[in-house]
Amino acid sequence: MNIKKNRGVLFQDNVYEHHIIRKKFIIIVLLAVTIVAFFWAINAGAMPIKPKKVILAILGLGDNKSISIIRNIRMPRVVSGILAGAGLSIAGCIMQNNLKNPLASPSTLGISNAAAFGANVAIILLGAGTIVSTGLGEIQIFNPYIVTICAMSFSIGSTLLIISLSKIGRFSTQSIILAGVALSSLFSAGTMIIQYFSGDTTKVAAVIFWTFGDLGRASWNEIIIMGILIAISIIYFIYHRWDYNALDSGDDTAKSLGVNVERIRLCGMFMASVITAVTVSFLGIIGFIGLICPQITKRLIGSDNRYLIPASAIMGSFILLISDTLARVLLSPQTLPVGAVTSFLGAPLFLYFLIKGM
Repeated sequence: MNIKKNRGVLFQDNVYEHHIIRKKFIIIVLLAVTIVAFFWAINAGAMPIKPKKVILAILGLGDNKSISIIRNIRMPRVVSGILAGAGLSIAGCIMQNNLKNPLASPSTLGISNAAAFGANVAIILLGAGTIVSTGLGEIQIFNPYIVTICAMSFSIGSTLLIISLSKIGRFSTQSIILAGVALSSLFSAGTMIIQYFSGDTTKVAAVIFWTFGDLGRASWNEIIIMGILIAISIIYFIYHRWDYNALDSGDDTAKSLGVNVERIRLCGMFMASVITAVTVSFLGIIGFIGLICPQITKRLIGSDNRYLIPASAIMGSFILLISDTLARVLLSPQTLPVGAVTSFLGAPLFLYFLIKGM
């Protein structure tokens, strides 16, 4: 009898180790394909540059022309894609865990539209910086930090309102999503009203163009701010990975394991809002990354947050890099808004998941 029990335990241990090895292997593969996408994104453009020259330019070697193109034009765009994709994907992952709903994401909860509304308030009503449409069709906001503060304030306020509604009205998770959709419509209406009553048509046109989503908009200073905030959030989420695993089993089980459910949920939603706000304020609205990427990753790696959180971040970076590269090469030399490409790719996947059952 003891021999059979020992064999059973050994078999279970081997199965568990096999699953862990498989999860780690998938993460390594995702990381590898993201690195490939990184070099493809840097190489893609009006002037193709060989991979060897790309590496030399990144290191500051090679001819001045290649160094200038790589370091000043393509690298900021690619790094923005890596950071924004990781941030939005992990924000969606945490929201889906906290609300126990696969439809939860920064866009479906109205957080993206709230951040965009805050940015419109700062740009049009508060005059936070001057917006200029250059001869190249670029939009420059000379003081983006006030825009970020406003976007962050409205997105966090929207999140707190959703959480408050869920407590006061004892909403179900489905009702919370519907509340997010309602808030999204409200902020969209507010944005349209601000733009309608603005007397500066050039500024309105610039703001509309800004909301499309463009990875080439952020400078290195903005990328550093994004990188710091997103890195802090990811470290926080990974540190609390066991708490999120406990939440998957239900609030009562999590509380019995010593998890402060309310604090973990509130802090998680807050950090996800910060990620969304800083991304939207610097890059514009980029849809479907926070909704689709965690779902794809969960199907590959399972729901164990020890591996799901970092894998979702890598998946988000990969998909956004691919989307932005396609946006630049499909109609070259014209560049499509990356938000349009992610929505175009994400919508069929979303419908597929609905048909299969999310």
